[in-house]
Amino acid sequence: MLGLFGTLDMAARSLSVQQQEMEISGQNVANVNNSSYADEQLVVTDSTPLDTPIGQEGTGVQATGISESRDPLLDTQIQTEASVTGSLTAQQTNLQNAEAYLDEQISSTSSSTTPDSTNGLAADLSSLFDSFQSLSTDPSDLSLRQTAVQSAQQVAAQFNQVSSQLATVQADLNTSVKNDVASANQDLSTIATLNRQIVAAQASGGSADQLMDQREQTLENLAGLVNFSTTTQSNGAVDVSIGGVTMVSGLNNADSLQAYDPGNGNLLVRAQNAGTTLTLTGGSIEGEITARDGALASLQSGLNTLASQLITQVNSVYSAGYDLNGNTGQDLFTGTDASTIGVNSNVANDPSQFQAAGTAGAAGDNTVVLALAQLGNQAISGLNNQTFSASYSQTVSDLGDSISSVNDQLNNSQAVTQMLTNERNTTSGVSLDTEMTNLIQYQKAYEASAEMITTLNQMLQTVVSMKTT
Repeated sequence: MLGLFGTLDMAARSLSVQQQEMEISGQNVANVNNSSYADEQLVVTDSTPLDTPIGQEGTGVQATGISESRDPLLDTQIQTEASVTGSLTAQQTNLQNAEAYLDEQISSTSSSTTPDSTNGLAADLSSLFDSFQSLSTDPSDLSLRQTAVQSAQQVAAQFNQVSSQLATVQADLNTSVKNDVASANQDLSTIATLNRQIVAAQASGGSADQLMDQREQTLENLAGLVNFSTTTQSNGAVDVSIGGVTMVSGLNNADSLQAYDPGNGNLLVRAQNAGTTLTLTGGSIEGEITARDGALASLQSGLNTLASQLITQVNSVYSAGYDLNGNTGQDLFTGTDASTIGVNSNVANDPSQFQAAGTAGAAGDNTVVLALAQLGNQAISGLNNQTFSASYSQTVSDLGDSISSVNDQLNNSQAVTQMLTNERNTTSGVSLDTEMTNLIQYQKAYEASAEMITTLNQMLQTVVSMKTT
């Protein structure tokens, strides 16, 4: 039998367990707004029973550890979705930057819709051919010639500006890739460090729950940068692989990410030690590369093609014309693409050199300038048999389609993330209502245990006084 002293020991253990329960409940309440925290519980079991002639007699309760309500499957799903969201967010941000630089009202619903902006390239192209049309009504008018030259200069300047701004977006994306690679490497290093701390804590018999919370938060941060796969070892360490290459192996960093230039000025990512170029499937790094080499590259290519065809087609007509001085053979546009297109300085400085006539010495001849005006409505084979305006509309519409698609996918991904987060909060998060209820229960159990000790103390005093009398 336990006897008075055994029962007193049982009550003391109960006091200690209820106190620990309240401490852990306090820890939970303190972390109610900590998104990376998982609700903790004290693991309690019956203490070792005492064998008696009438059977085993219970000796109370004992604390054997601390556990947390973490669902590894939910954590993995949230990490995966964080990679999707990271990629789409990076794409959305940079595609919208490009959209702003175009300064066009983009509609992705129809490629035949002309972009609508008074400041964009669409308006400048329209003004160029309108100025040719106006000049054809009076080819000898110097003011109309000046207007045509200025329209050509405005088109060239707009091409130059948009091309330069898109180049800036590209450079910014390369910088973002480099910075995000550095952040990912820091997270990988932190994960290896936490692996060592977790393994050491568990080996000594202690709890590593808070270290695991920190590691989970770091893994989710890493997921926003790059998609990866994990394998949990029996000792609690987590291996991390990116693109099939192991980056964290147990307690050590096996490899790291490296941003490198393959020779075209656009940074890619490889495993530094293995030297393997990685095929990324998610995270902001992948999103930045996808935006840069996908929609933005297509946009830049479309603008370059448009500028090149404008230079070629206009010059082929213009060079056969004659200016007011009877001279011929000059080009109106210089350069080869959107970044280099310009206007012949001779014509820019002297509008009388604009070659509007089809024959020398015929000031009123509008043959060439009228042909230039008609170019605006002609299907150009180099533009997939589209007019200049229709080709530009298609290029802009393609960007609009990409932005619309990314927006839809991002909205869906954010909805999934919210759903998974809510589910994790339900299973792993701290419930204030539950904790308040638990605290009342622990308090009552503590009071009951204290009352038991008080009663046992009185009984012991009675026994002692009986002995002395």
